[in-house]
Amino acid sequence: MTFTDNEWAVMEALWAGGALELGEIARALPQQLGWSRTTLHTYLTRLAKKGAVTIDRAAAPHRYRAAVSREECAAAQRRGLLERAYHGSAGALISAFVRDGSLTAAERAELRRLLDEMEV
Repeated sequence: MTFTDNEWAVMEALWAGGALELGEIARALPQQLGWSRTTLHTYLTRLAKKGAVTIDRAAAPHRYRAAVSREECAAAQRRGLLERAYHGSAGALISAFVRDGSLTAAERAELRRLLDEMEV
């Protein structure tokens, strides 16, 4: 399941807050989004159609909850990036991070540790 940046913002609010009312979600979103309640409702409806959000319509006001975990969504995003940008090659993805210098020393040490474990 893939999300736009704005859908990720909504999902982050739901993952952090559990079952929330529309106003609670609006307050949890970054101020710079500046969305109206109608815009937020549109995003929640789209996410519900994707199966990412459940809506408790029996509650008044309605309550919204993430139907998928952050880990599941992050894994889907990783798989999508891997397929689109690196033709399914995890090695090419990792090499790109190593070559462009975006890994910190701690991340490089963790990568070495993980690779050493795999060789056992």
